[in-house]
Amino acid sequence: MRVLAWTVAPVAFTLVVAGVADIVAEMLGEPGNLLGVLDEMDSLVSIAVGGVGLMVVTVMVVRASKGVRGTALEDGMERSISVGGDNSGVALTGDGATAVNVGRVDVAGDVRVEPRPQVPTRPVQLAPRTPLLLGREEVVAEVGRRLRRGPRRPCVVVIYGLGGVGKTSVAVEYAHRHQNDYRLVWQLPATDAAVLSAAFARLAALLGVRETEDPADPVDQVHAALAASAAPWLLIFDNAPDADTVGRFLPPAGPGHVLVTSRSGSWPPEQAMELPVLDPEPAVDLVLARSGQEDAVSAAAVAAELGALPLALEQAAAFMAETGLRPAEYLELLHDQRAELLGQGQPWGYRERITTTWQLSFDNLARTSPQAIALLRVLSCCSHEPIPYQLLLSPLDGWAPRELLVADLRRQRAYGRLPGRRLRRVRDLRPWLSAVMALQELPSDPLAVNAAVSALRGHSLISHPADGMASVHRLVQAVTLDRLPPQEQQRWRDVAAVLLESVLPADPADPAGWPRYAELLPHILAVLTPMSAGIDKTARYLGASGDYRTAQALYEEICDALAGRLGPEHPSTLTARHELARWTGEQGDAMAARAMYGKLLPVRERVSGAEHPDTLAVRHELARWTGEAGDVVAARDMYARLVPIRERVQGPEHPGTLAARANLALWTGEAGDPAAARDWYAALLPVRERVSGAEHPDTLAVRHELARWTGEAGDAAAARDMYAALLPVRERVLGPDHPVTRATREQLAYWTGRA
Repeated sequence: MRVLAWTVAPVAFTLVVAGVADIVAEMLGEPGNLLGVLDEMDSLVSIAVGGVGLMVVTVMVVRASKGVRGTALEDGMERSISVGGDNSGVALTGDGATAVNVGRVDVAGDVRVEPRPQVPTRPVQLAPRTPLLLGREEVVAEVGRRLRRGPRRPCVVVIYGLGGVGKTSVAVEYAHRHQNDYRLVWQLPATDAAVLSAAFARLAALLGVRETEDPADPVDQVHAALAASAAPWLLIFDNAPDADTVGRFLPPAGPGHVLVTSRSGSWPPEQAMELPVLDPEPAVDLVLARSGQEDAVSAAAVAAELGALPLALEQAAAFMAETGLRPAEYLELLHDQRAELLGQGQPWGYRERITTTWQLSFDNLARTSPQAIALLRVLSCCSHEPIPYQLLLSPLDGWAPRELLVADLRRQRAYGRLPGRRLRRVRDLRPWLSAVMALQELPSDPLAVNAAVSALRGHSLISHPADGMASVHRLVQAVTLDRLPPQEQQRWRDVAAVLLESVLPADPADPAGWPRYAELLPHILAVLTPMSAGIDKTARYLGASGDYRTAQALYEEICDALAGRLGPEHPSTLTARHELARWTGEQGDAMAARAMYGKLLPVRERVSGAEHPDTLAVRHELARWTGEAGDVVAARDMYARLVPIRERVQGPEHPGTLAARANLALWTGEAGDPAAARDWYAALLPVRERVSGAEHPDTLAVRHELARWTGEAGDAAAARDMYAALLPVRERVLGPDHPVTRATREQLAYWTGRA
């Protein structure tokens, strides 16, 4: 268009000037040398043609200056227009052409176009609602209460927790239920700051506060619109990595609410709301509803095995629905092929599966905090019960890894757990040598430990630490280990075993160490093998503390493992058989205990010798359980023969000798001589107090029997008083529910009645 204008304008201007010059020349009577061939009519024509040309040029220039350029094509051809500048509204291309929304132009030729009317809108962007949200009614209600009661506006509530626990489902459910309470409801992806900024640009355009090309910050524009809003609004920042990522995006003003979902637990306490896994009942309901199955018992076992994590339950139920597997069949597969099965099934409402949902967290920790990954691997070898991580890591603060390994080898050798042949010993030492390197990867000093725990907490991979303890969800543990090759998995189990063994109290029969054993028990059972010294010590602690059934079960495993590894007549195997027989009797089967000791005695005599302390211990227990099985006279006679041998071999004040004297007194009384039993116990008590201590369990046992036989000898009041003095000591030392404490309480009641 511009080229045409600049072409026409000179020609038209020349024609006008020539015509005017000819007329003026004639009026002055002077011939026009240049235009002599033209007459007066020619001059007028020239002026007219030139004038029309100049008018056309003028119109073109004016239209161009307004930003509108048009081209009229021949009839039957398309018409087109182009609008530039700051125009908005409607323009027409010409006769019968289609209206196009191009700018503020509301007149095209002779046609006037009315401006488009404003349409009322209520911006809402939400993920689909979960069809069946079980077990979260109270949580959704609590979100609403916190938002309404928040002292500040905008009120911010952060729903945080482990990946797959259902944080987004809760936030979206609240938004769907209450969307009519808000003028604006908008869910924003908050995983990445750049993506979140782009989402704010879209929202700003929708709110009408942002042009197509606008240099202003869209976050500021949205914040300004929300601050000026008279109606309430709700923003959801979904899956925020941490507070720093979303900090500048949170609206500073306005009558609204903000929900944030995050795996990070590092939020202000007044804003944070941790989302736990499902309770057992809704977890089972979810499995049954999603899978279409009816076996509630097996579904409960599946839910427990998956730790009631909603993502895992959805995934398992989806797999059962897809394949037709029953819950019991799924559970069997889960035990046999856990790693493969956790990658199957498409859970509704989740983009990821269990095997991938924590991958980003693992990758981030491997890059930023290798010690946190090492700590997670050790914790993943433990039970899912609360783990005393500070206690486990405490040896690293004062011992070098090599020193820890040497101490562990000494313990294993003391308990006879190392093979005698050198070649086998070198082979068995290989895991310890590998564990040295892994121990060096762990945090050691308290500052490094706290930093590693904080990093894990930042991804909600562990529970909130309290009193040096934290727990790890069983599926986090499973996936953490399943990501490693088998050799690496075993290496970290060896590391966990070394740490556990190093913090176990030395004497499992000493009640002072029982609280620590109780604290570590679930992790001991998860980490240590029947071949370890620690599992033997733990079984002894369980028996000494009154849990005879578990002690018996552990020694059955220990016996099988030692017989298979070291041989059925290895001294360590025979010692384990001795303990198994003992706790079988304590469990209530005296006949079985006597039979087991009867079979053990000739083997022990052949392997160790007739007067070896271990052989004498077997003779001691055989005599005891002979009496417990009903033959009290035979028991008395067996102890009468055993006591002088023990005094000669072990000494008169050896604990084994004192135990034999106590049992001789017991079975003498049971055989019908209570006065002799009383006198022997009276003579034994000061020796036992001097050797073992006034509150040792064996000393208290002597006091118990002395009171009993004092009563049996005829002094019921004295027996009552002795039991009354003994009971509070036993309650304090052994605990109120220990079997022997209960026995003392029963004897006190009995002799009180007899007195």
